[in-house]
Amino acid sequence: MAGPGDRGGDPRPAAAAGAADGDEHGERGERGDRGDRRGVSRRDLLVSVGVGACVAATAGAALVTVDFLDPKVLFEPPTRFKAGLPGDYPEGTVRFNREHRAYVVGTPGGVYALSAVCTHLGCITRYHADERAIACPCHGSRYDLEGNVTQGPAPRSLTWIEVAVDPAGTLVVDTAVPIEHGRIFRT
Repeated sequence: MAGPGDRGGDPRPAAAAGAADGDEHGERGERGDRGDRRGVSRRDLLVSVGVGACVAATAGAALVTVDFLDPKVLFEPPTRFKAGLPGDYPEGTVRFNREHRAYVVGTPGGVYALSAVCTHLGCITRYHADERAIACPCHGSRYDLEGNVTQGPAPRSLTWIEVAVDPAGTLVVDTAVPIEHGRIFRT
């Protein structure tokens, strides 16, 4: 008696026979036991993820290396600047150089320069011509024209900075060179 899966004496298994005949069991037999699932195997997926992670790590390391090779230099303006001729500073003249944060002051005996940076917290001070005083707008410190503290909270006087003359006769102020308080450049 022939059953539903019986092929009438065909020695091949039902799946192989079905494949030759083109039935649905035969097609499933060609794909293996996965059923209707098609696509990437678990192994192929994990290999792809692993390779992708290695590529990402290598790219990250390359970016960090390139960034390391790029120098991190802070470019600051030069500390020296030309302040004009000594004759430009008659007695009582006070000029502020905003870029270099310095005052150049003319006296009867010569010229001197003061840092405009407040010694309290580093704010930039302002000259008040009507009061003949230098004041910090942030916390109220006040200085006389020689940089001495007249009102706190500044802990010390303004820094005196070097004044020299170049070969052309121009005053050159160097904000990076502090000098002793009261040393006037004689003109």
